[in-house]
Amino acid sequence: MLKQSELNIGTLGHVDHGKTTLTAAITHQWTDTHSESVKRSMTIKLGYADATINKCEGKDGVTYTTAEKCADGSRAVPVRRISLLDAPGHETLMATAIAGSSIIDAAMFVISAAEPCPMPQTKEHLMIINALNIDRVIVVQTKIDIVGREKAKQHHEQIRQFLRGSRIENAPIIPVMANKNVNVDSVLEEIVKLKMPERDLGSDPVMYVARSFDVNRPGASIKGLKGGVIGGSIIRGRFKVGDEIEIRPGINTAKDKTRRETYEPVYTRIESLSAGADQLDEAQAGGLIAIGTEVDPALTKADGLVGQIVGLAGKLPQPIQSAEFNFVSLNRSDLPKQAFREGEPLLLGVGTGTVVGYVKRSRRDRLSVDFKHAVCVDKDAKISVLRNFSQRWRLSGYGVLHK
Repeated sequence: MLKQSELNIGTLGHVDHGKTTLTAAITHQWTDTHSESVKRSMTIKLGYADATINKCEGKDGVTYTTAEKCADGSRAVPVRRISLLDAPGHETLMATAIAGSSIIDAAMFVISAAEPCPMPQTKEHLMIINALNIDRVIVVQTKIDIVGREKAKQHHEQIRQFLRGSRIENAPIIPVMANKNVNVDSVLEEIVKLKMPERDLGSDPVMYVARSFDVNRPGASIKGLKGGVIGGSIIRGRFKVGDEIEIRPGINTAKDKTRRETYEPVYTRIESLSAGADQLDEAQAGGLIAIGTEVDPALTKADGLVGQIVGLAGKLPQPIQSAEFNFVSLNRSDLPKQAFREGEPLLLGVGTGTVVGYVKRSRRDRLSVDFKHAVCVDKDAKISVLRNFSQRWRLSGYGVLHK
């Protein structure tokens, strides 16, 4: 049995193209469990679920499934465990998808055959793939049952034309009926073929926090209360149960909220490590991990610690409230070409979080920004930059942080 996921796969694509349905077909879990997502019937927060891909060998050859048993009743053999991150596709929620790109190793690029290709967010997600150098991509053509065989073939060619000239122009395109579980096994086969990323397991561990929870039920006794849980992806190193860790930037301790914020890191101990339903003694880079802590659950409830980073006590960089970085503009014909202006608000994707920033100064391709709230930025970080055009946040480019 594979105890921990080896690969984080993000589902990208336009709103209502079937990302969550595809995720459910693979993992047998519905990732839209956040109350606002359920209310609005769309993904708002990053959803995630684990799945183990199993191999079946029969007279018709090798097939792949996430069921424990093969079609002939024999036990399937585990070959790869993955974590799926279901990112929102709606344009005004793009910042959440961009934030999740910090922990994505590969992507399933979901494109519905029921609409022309490309749709607006389809274009933007391809920009994210190109900008963030995501090479491990499987294109999944969904809803082919709605349009019929000939239109699905025409749409397949639209997708191929759309991808031409991008870094994923040769990516496989797999047609599926996710709600009927048709051809999902072919998607699993392509996932198994993906080259595994190299992991740095020898460095001090760092984890990006993508979700945080209070797992206590209403009315729980004081003696039975559990500490807060933080979920995310370890990007390098290893954590063990019992490790003393810190969470940065931590808690804003400024008494006078009109003054510049001051932060204190949260220090705690790892009480448990889990990957899905499996408990671990040690977790390493790769996959999504939940860390049980001694932290007051009031801090972790409702994703209160999303965007923070976790490391061993004393090993994380100091929080910053301003940064200077080289800005790389995306070549977008649908956005006006205009220079940054002093004081212009920006929406910035930093790690797994988003923060408002204000332009301090700009010179050619160099941008200096003050953050509204402190952030803790890991080395080699990229900062996604959204600008407000016509009352809408639009992905304009990304920044490479100056050392």
